[in-house]
Amino acid sequence: MKVDLRWFWARLTANYWFFPSLFAIGAAVLAFVCVWVDRSGLVDGLTDAEWLVAARPESASNMLQVIAGSMIGVASTVFSITIAAVAYASGTYGPRLLTNFMEDKGNQLSLATFIGTFVYALTVLHTVRGEDETPILGAAGDALPGFVPQLSLLVAYVLMALSVGVLVYFLNHVPSAIRINKVLHDIGRRLLNMVREDFPEDAAAERSYERPSGEPLLAERTGYIQLIDFEEMLGVMREAEGSFVLCVRTGDFVHPGVALGEICGTEASDGLAEKLHAAFTFGFARSPEQDPQFLIDELVEIGLRALSPGINDPFTAITAVHWLGAATAELGARRLDKMLHDDDEEQGDACAIYPLPDDFAHYVKRGFGAICSAVATSPIATEVMFDTLRHCGDAIESSERRSLLARQGARLHDQAREELRGPDLAEVEVRYTAFARSFAD
Repeated sequence: MKVDLRWFWARLTANYWFFPSLFAIGAAVLAFVCVWVDRSGLVDGLTDAEWLVAARPESASNMLQVIAGSMIGVASTVFSITIAAVAYASGTYGPRLLTNFMEDKGNQLSLATFIGTFVYALTVLHTVRGEDETPILGAAGDALPGFVPQLSLLVAYVLMALSVGVLVYFLNHVPSAIRINKVLHDIGRRLLNMVREDFPEDAAAERSYERPSGEPLLAERTGYIQLIDFEEMLGVMREAEGSFVLCVRTGDFVHPGVALGEICGTEASDGLAEKLHAAFTFGFARSPEQDPQFLIDELVEIGLRALSPGINDPFTAITAVHWLGAATAELGARRLDKMLHDDDEEQGDACAIYPLPDDFAHYVKRGFGAICSAVATSPIATEVMFDTLRHCGDAIESSERRSLLARQGARLHDQAREELRGPDLAEVEVRYTAFARSFAD
């Protein structure tokens, strides 16, 4: 249940309707509170303040109408600009990046501010009455004469000024957010933070665990695994006094009949299986939540598109390679195998969760291996990738992991010899010679 709630909240805040709806409700409540304060007489002194020119009913009504009308117009324009920017980015950089723009809090909160100001102005507007208007009966049966909520009107001015500032911010934010360097920076920074959070221990602490075998737990639903609640899973296995060995990872696609894992050391009852199934969240698409490979794939996708014949933008691909290099160096310096168990008990703990391990070779293949063939078609991108692999090797102490990077460089060299010729190939050969020498030292 906890993982479902966590996923629900993550998806709830990744939509364009949530914050506008929240701000609209909050603005309506604020309007009623401000009007109540005006009616209570607590702020009657505002009309006597020298710094405030008290508004008359007609001017207050006109001003609130202008604010409400302009805010709903601006909100419509902002939404149109946002959709155009999202469509452009999705078509240019890849459809998987649509999630990144949907989660952009700058766009969400800008739209929410305009909607909230509109609702506030409209709610206060209906309380303004001139002295010549027909009075109505209040809750106590008293006639309500003409009324101008001075405090509410002042708050409306403040919200209008805030909305103007937000509009200026939005007009700068949208073109900034769709710049390719900013897109790559956001993906790369998120990937680095996820690697540090998921793999907090240094590579020196790495040790392998023998994965036990048991009775398989088969999937009952079809879709992508979007979240796995390891803590909940560990609690379930603690009660059952057994272990669970995962056969899938976040981001994998499953359907009925696919093994999610194996239950070891205890009987695989229907109740236990139901609790373990509840620790998985499924959806129609992959998500960056708890899935560093998804972010790696986004960097690779941008690089592949940039190097396609129709676009031919090697410098965008170079930036993607740089971020892949930073993530690979971070992964190479950390312990990638992990086992969740009670306290600090050693291998063989009866209550443990064994995630499906992703070794360093897996991440190198997923990143540099996936983009290698496309990079080899560009001399400048090839040379930069040699430098990036060399810098990754300098940051990694493990000789085994360094050898994986050396082999990836050799593969890039072989591929470049198939794609390039003439002076371009000669320059690549010189760069590869320096690259191979750095790994031989």
